Amino acid sequence: MKEITKADISQEVFDLYDDYAHNKIERRQFIEKLSLFAVGSLTVPTLLNFITPNYKDTQTIAVDDPRLESAMISYPSPKGGGTIKGLLSKPTDKKKKLPGIIVVHENRGLNPYIEDVGRRGALEGFITLAPDALSPLGGYPGNDDAGRELQKKRTREEMLEDFIAAYEFLQDHKDCNGHVGVVGFCFGGWIANMMAVRIPKLGAAVPFYGGQPSAEDAAKIKAPLLIQYAGLDTRVNEGWPAYETILKQNKVDYTAFIYPDVNHGFHNNTTPRYDEKAATLAWTRTIDFFKKNLK
Repeated sequence: MKEITKADISQEVFDLYDDYAHNKIERRQFIEKLSLFAVGSLTVPTLLNFITPNYKDTQTIAVDDPRLESAMISYPSPKGGGTIKGLLSKPTDKKKKLPGIIVVHENRGLNPYIEDVGRRGALEGFITLAPDALSPLGGYPGNDDAGRELQKKRTREEMLEDFIAAYEFLQDHKDCNGHVGVVGFCFGGWIANMMAVRIPKLGAAVPFYGGQPSAEDAAKIKAPLLIQYAGLDTRVNEGWPAYETILKQNKVDYTAFIYPDVNHGFHNNTTPRYDEKAATLAWTRTIDFFKKNLK
């Protein structure tokens, strides 16, 4: 049987998955609507298997990569969830204190993709911390569906406090030079934007397809921003013009890229929404931006 490719899948299926992944529809509705696109060899199970994350075959940096020291740690978050666990990664050959990056997950906890992103950042010469906002509820449960259900039990404002606490922890870490930035994806993109609002000394923020702050909050931003959007992501992108207006009015140092013809989640290499060309370019820009601003 011919292997399914992204070209075989209607854009409506990607949009449908986006609605499901962002809690716009329940799983039952998702399956019912997905069945409308099940034709011939494209059965519902086949479509489900294709469009949902594949963590087994997509890891880019091994958990035990000898070039890295990478381990789960805990840090205090008194205004958030109390005690938060996170993956702390740094290169083994470090000869001096390193700039830091907080890596913020999507709306499903610290899954293998985000852990992998944390390790990627460390290999570029940073000390990275990828927290798990599901820590107070037992941590990422091993699959994204259950992770989304757990994350709905916490408020995003309380989780924001956990990531602000992560910034403070990493800034004071013995191996960090005190200059810390943040990169976040989807929910994590909103967190990255809000950390720029809340932390005047934040070194840099890179929100990937993240929800925008209110006009009042956006006016408080001091950190340089690298803002990355997916061209097909109308849900998130509709908030960009108003956000950009406030950034311009307040002379915030920002650069924004909208990658054409790619879906929300294009950086996530575990699903078919992944776009290798856009993801590689966006990640290169991210690392260059951090190297420039976190000296």
